[in-house]
Amino acid sequence: MRLPEVLHHQHAPGRLDAITDVAGIRVGHTTLRSSSLQTGVTAVIPSVLGTPAGLFVGNGHGKLTGATQVRELGTLETPILLTGTLSTFRVADALVGWLIEREPSLRSINPVVGECNDGWLSDIRARPISAEHVTHALQSATGGPVAQGNVGAGTGMCALGFKGGIGTASRVADGATVGVLVQSNFDGLLRFGPRYVDPPASEPVTRAANSCMIVVATDAALDARQLGRVARRAVFALSRVGAGFTHGSGDYAISLTTASGPGIADADLSPLFGATMEATEAAVLKSLLAAQTVTGFEGRTAHALRDVHPGLLDELSIDVSPV
Repeated sequence: MRLPEVLHHQHAPGRLDAITDVAGIRVGHTTLRSSSLQTGVTAVIPSVLGTPAGLFVGNGHGKLTGATQVRELGTLETPILLTGTLSTFRVADALVGWLIEREPSLRSINPVVGECNDGWLSDIRARPISAEHVTHALQSATGGPVAQGNVGAGTGMCALGFKGGIGTASRVADGATVGVLVQSNFDGLLRFGPRYVDPPASEPVTRAANSCMIVVATDAALDARQLGRVARRAVFALSRVGAGFTHGSGDYAISLTTASGPGIADADLSPLFGATMEATEAAVLKSLLAAQTVTGFEGRTAHALRDVHPGLLDELSIDVSPV
């Protein structure tokens, strides 16, 4: 699923056009679907923990556990998990349990769990995520192609008036790879390359909250401060797709590096900034393109972009064939 023709990007995608183009990054999902539940868990796991990390908060209306320690110390101690809002705390507890089982000497750990509100399509008050669901997402995580759309933490998400979800993309700049994974669930008017795209005329998606979680990984040797600068660009990129940045939106980006060794001068970061913005834009659009129409909790429907505008892909000459 590649989008360079319409987005006029300066940087080429990686081989998979996914966050897993960054060596050592694995992604896993657990998906829960029923007449009342459209929810799940997504895990992003770097091969080495304790890696430098940065955080940027565009709007802090969210429940990102572990955020203050990431900002204070500039390191990532655990995998990054994403889920629905009211399941955040159960997921964090399950992540701690999973980690202490593997490290008997562990006395303190900072679980990093992000969320978006899936209460439009899922019975969010049920808080259905269990430790087994979290374990499955962690243990099933792999490199290679990443499932997108209505999967994992993206199962019950809606974005820009359409069905949203998980999306991922990558870009290569000056020999370094930047990979992005998003959980898209925010308001605004969709901007797809050179044009705005109207939402469905019926059954508008209205929710109590809306957000976007963004995970950025790179194999460039950056320190925590520089990764914070990268994370800013990921949130800035949401404006390219028409994000409304409304009161209830929790817009967060967490960035990490898998590299070590001599760092990059600040003056040389601009290509990585550009690659981050391009990959974030593409990841959001791919989350919409991969999504399928869903009727969920209390009969509410979120329509897929491709169902509302079936001629859009042909009109914009977009190749969405599998990798």
